[in-house]
Amino acid sequence: MSKFIQLFAISLLSIGVHNVASAELLPQQVTDYIQRADDFRLGEESSQVISHVAMYEDNVLDKTRQYNVYTRPNRESLVVFKSSVEAGQKMLMLQDNFWLQMPKSRRPIRITAMQKLLGEASVGDISSLTWSEDYQGAWIASEAVQDEQQKSIASHHIQLTAKTSSASYQTIDLWLDERNGFPIKADLYLRSGKLAKKAFFTRGERNGDIAVTAMTLFDAIQANKKTVIEYRSITPWQLDDKYYNPSFLARNNTTEL
Repeated sequence: MSKFIQLFAISLLSIGVHNVASAELLPQQVTDYIQRADDFRLGEESSQVISHVAMYEDNVLDKTRQYNVYTRPNRESLVVFKSSVEAGQKMLMLQDNFWLQMPKSRRPIRITAMQKLLGEASVGDISSLTWSEDYQGAWIASEAVQDEQQKSIASHHIQLTAKTSSASYQTIDLWLDERNGFPIKADLYLRSGKLAKKAFFTRGERNGDIAVTAMTLFDAIQANKKTVIEYRSITPWQLDDKYYNPSFLARNNTTEL
């Protein structure tokens, strides 16, 4: 059990599980819940995340993609597109700055936070794995919420508001299991205030611990489409600093990643 998980469990005991369910969470408790949710999703500060993406239309599998995502602290990540139809593409995110490297291009293309959400399997949903760094949380209510299997779970409804320009969404309504902070579902809103997607999180096991093993995204704009992002492996990984340099990505082959 990680040190943070131990501290989280102690904090729940110190205020009493019954009180957590029935009383408004204090700001520090909200912060702890959000960090705990991140821990279930990622668990490592620097890691390689192998993501398999399946896109469905009218519940029929349309296409699949694979992305290898390399993350490290301070909101930095590199996405390597591994499917043959996207081979050679890379996206680099350094805090509030984003670059897309296309095959045979001599230089990376600067893109905006909104542009990284474009496409059926938006790289913003694949690469932006942390809420605690990009959002400020506020407790809304303690309420029952249904997961993807229509099971009712006692949860804390927390609203996340973007505090960085790199955040994929402006606002997220997030429901976390009141017992341990496991993410159940989320409503994802654009800067315009429009609901973009509804997300549900799959509870599984990784290295003997409870973890988010997949995320299912239902498109709120095109209701017949959904995307399932499966986190096939998350491995501690320290990528060399040179890979986080846009100029290096343009000059060098990174097929080994």
